[in-house]
Amino acid sequence: MRLLFALILSLASGSMSAAPVLSVTEVAPGVYVHLGVHELPDTKNHGAIANIGFIVGERCVAVIDTGGNPRQGKSLKLAIEHTTSKPVCYVINTHVHPDHIYGNTAFKAPGVQFVGHQKLARAMATRGLYYIDKAADQLDVKLTADDIIPPDIAVKDHLDLDLGGRTLKLTAHRAAHTDNDLTVYDERTDTLWISDLLFIEHLPVIDGSLKGWLAELKTLESHAYKTVIPGHGPIVTDWPKSMQPEKAYLEMLLTEIRDMIKQGKYMEEAVETVGYSARGQWRLFDEFHRKNVTTAFAELEWEN
Repeated sequence: MRLLFALILSLASGSMSAAPVLSVTEVAPGVYVHLGVHELPDTKNHGAIANIGFIVGERCVAVIDTGGNPRQGKSLKLAIEHTTSKPVCYVINTHVHPDHIYGNTAFKAPGVQFVGHQKLARAMATRGLYYIDKAADQLDVKLTADDIIPPDIAVKDHLDLDLGGRTLKLTAHRAAHTDNDLTVYDERTDTLWISDLLFIEHLPVIDGSLKGWLAELKTLESHAYKTVIPGHGPIVTDWPKSMQPEKAYLEMLLTEIRDMIKQGKYMEEAVETVGYSARGQWRLFDEFHRKNVTTAFAELEWEN
């Protein structure tokens, strides 16, 4: 009797700790998104802050980013299983940042191929040990090397993925938000999954190239899309109007930092003075702006 009682308690405990079904919204036919939150990754949200989701074809499913921890990846997998009986065939990581890749291990299975920018594997290898070391302290998430899964398919320029009656067009971008940004375009619904090349409300974060990011936005701005899915923030249906605040912020950094460099000013002064007119316009400004100025200054001081 005691053994049976212990078994019941064990099963109950296990069910309480099991991953829940992730909430997703169908933002276009067959395109499902879970919206993240505007928070720093920490031990309360466990890094689950980004927009992630999946696209369903007639043959199979493509996952686009897997979340900020393995449990969120499992929750996303459950959401897929509750939505369709089609199997997952591709897991697309849009870039290397933890909030987009830490759920990968939930999808590692026969028949599933991981897809990313041609520079993604190198970025994962370079940052992997640091990510694993910091995850426990910063996110209260235990990771191993098995959780950092590099792509099986590397995208150099462009790549088409056939989900069965549905073609996804992947584009590998030049250094911008990171040096391994990948976007996904769904022809059927005219939906661009732009990920962290677009931040809405959340301050844009530079981990690649300021000039490269502005160049990519100029190219993307010339196209019309019915639906755009940013990496952080609400779904966009008024492209390219919705990307103007981000563009304006990045252009302000470019202009003000260049002016300071011409005046012979140093990075330390730039960090304290550049861009603060935008402070009230963005969430998490104080958490990321100084780093943006530092990254951009280091790039621009050598451009001539």
